[in-house]
Amino acid sequence: MDILQEINGSRRYNFHSHTQFCDGRAAMEAFVPAAVAAGFTHYGFSPHSPVPIVSPCNMHRDKVDVYLAEVGRLQRLWSDRINLYASMEIDYLDESWGPSNEYFQSLPLDYRIGSVHFIPSADGPIDIDGRFESFARKMKEHFDDDIRYVVDTFFSQSVAMVEAGGFDIIGHFDKVGHNASHYLPGIENLAWYKKNADDLIDCIVASGIIVELNTKAMKDHGRVFPSERYLPRLISAGVPVIVNSDAHVPALIDAGRTDGFAMLDKISAHTT
Repeated sequence: MDILQEINGSRRYNFHSHTQFCDGRAAMEAFVPAAVAAGFTHYGFSPHSPVPIVSPCNMHRDKVDVYLAEVGRLQRLWSDRINLYASMEIDYLDESWGPSNEYFQSLPLDYRIGSVHFIPSADGPIDIDGRFESFARKMKEHFDDDIRYVVDTFFSQSVAMVEAGGFDIIGHFDKVGHNASHYLPGIENLAWYKKNADDLIDCIVASGIIVELNTKAMKDHGRVFPSERYLPRLISAGVPVIVNSDAHVPALIDAGRTDGFAMLDKISAHTT
């Protein structure tokens, strides 16, 4: 599916959401009427993909067929009101497990989101997403409080994922910056951090993939992913950017998106 052609300039869409099949907090069928009521014309479901490790946030592989069948049921039920899509937010773990994996390529998905949430450690892949309290504990327990390793690895994993391909949208490509900034205030202004981000952006520009402007943290934390500081370079390079809310409950399907579009409009006005 060509996402940009599908939406055809519309802003009434959201291609990143989580439901009962992963760490979402409502059933898929509850999101659809909320999306219709909000005037959306396009809505995509993107559960966290199966992974070959224990993870309470990811969909189990034996639920994939059930998930796809539920998308099909809702598509038929709401076909005259809204366009619904089946996707996954696919976790990149290493060269053997990520969006380019044959398993994910074989699934009848309308599009694929590629994201990094896990960082390799001596104890196996560790999820560094989520609340800062959990992040700080994992830093001590699994990474010897080496924030440089965690950040460097997050970005090198992201570059490897983009180079491997197999997906349409890169999800929240600097999300590590949120927890890292709580752990070490000012870290995003350090030269080595900036170089990591610049190297990833170079890779994104060369790849032709779509960048997600993720507005999930706008209300509670006043930030978007990627950080607003990276948007001028992306826009100047002609990288397509879409605005997703990463909704986990129906009430937040449009959360922060108006502000996200305002950011893009302001930057676009100064770069054209």
